[in-house]
Amino acid sequence: MSSENVQPTVAVLLPCYNEEITIGKVIGDFRIALPSATVYVYDNNSTDRTAQIARSEGAVVRKEPRQGKGNVIRAMFEDIDADVYVMADGDDTYPADAAPAMVAKVLEGYDMVIGDRLSSTYFEENKRLFHNFGNRLVRSSINTMFGARVKDIMTGYRAFSFTFAKTYPVLSHGFEVETEMTIHSLNNNLRLYEMPIQYRDRPVGSTSKLDTVGDGIKVLSTIFRMIREYKPFPFFGGLGIVVAFIGFILTSSVAIDYWRTGMVARFPTLIGALMLIIGGLLCVTTGIILDVIAKNNRKAFIIESNYFALSHRAHR
Repeated sequence: MSSENVQPTVAVLLPCYNEEITIGKVIGDFRIALPSATVYVYDNNSTDRTAQIARSEGAVVRKEPRQGKGNVIRAMFEDIDADVYVMADGDDTYPADAAPAMVAKVLEGYDMVIGDRLSSTYFEENKRLFHNFGNRLVRSSINTMFGARVKDIMTGYRAFSFTFAKTYPVLSHGFEVETEMTIHSLNNNLRLYEMPIQYRDRPVGSTSKLDTVGDGIKVLSTIFRMIREYKPFPFFGGLGIVVAFIGFILTSSVAIDYWRTGMVARFPTLIGALMLIIGGLLCVTTGIILDVIAKNNRKAFIIESNYFALSHRAHR
C-alpha cells in the first residue's frame, strides 16, 4: 500500500501538574475533536488525582519525575512517535476544537503551528497584568532581533511535525520552553503558521503554576542566552563597538590634552582606553567567528532534519 493511503497518526500531548479539576474535561474535549488521536498525559509529580482521572478518561498516562514543563516535553518528544503532535495544557484554557485545523496545517507541510491567543481573547480573559506586559515585551524583543512578526511567542498550544519533534533540542527545564521553541524555529527558518484561537482563563478552583517574577526572569534569561548563541555577531559585535567607542572617546580626550600641552598627563586613562579599544575589537572578532559557527550549525540542522524526514517517510 502506498504511503499516501496510510492514515496519519496524531498524538495529543498534555503535560500536567495538579490538574485534577480540569484534566477530565480536557481529555474528553480532545477525544471528541480528534477521535483517532491518542491522548498522552505526562504526570509531573502531581500530588492530587490528576493521573487517576486521566487514566479513567482513556488517556495514556506516564510519569515524568524531572520537575518542569521543559523536562516533560523533552520526555514526550523522545518517547512518542507520531506524524503530528498536538501540545496543550491540562488546565482547560485552550479550545480542543481548534486542533483539527492545526493538524491539517502540519499535514500541509508546516513544521509548527502556533495557537495564537494574543490576537483574540487573551488580554480580556487573562487578568494578570504582569503576564500581559511580559507577553508584549517578549514578543517585541524577539521579533525585533529576528526580523519576524510572530504574534504569540509564549503560547502553550502548538502542533508539530514528526521532524520538528525529533530534531528540536529541548534545553529549558520549565515554562520558558515555549519561548525557546519559537526562537529555535525562527533561527532555523522553519515553516511556521499562526492560527488565532479563543483563549479562556482557568476555571474557578484551578490554580496557575506560573510564578510571574521567577518564570519571567527565566524567560528573559532564555532570550538572552539564545540571542547570544543564535545571533552572536549582533550580540558580541554590538558590545564590542560600544566598548571600543568608549575607549576611543577616552583616548581622544588624552590626545587633545597632549595637543594643547605637549604632555601626556593621564597615563592611566590612556592605558585603560587602549585596553577598552583592544577589548572591543576582540569582541567584534569573537562575534564574527561565532557567527560562522552558528551558520554551520544551521546547515547541520537542515541536513539532520532532511534525514529524519526522509527516514520517517521511508518507514510509513
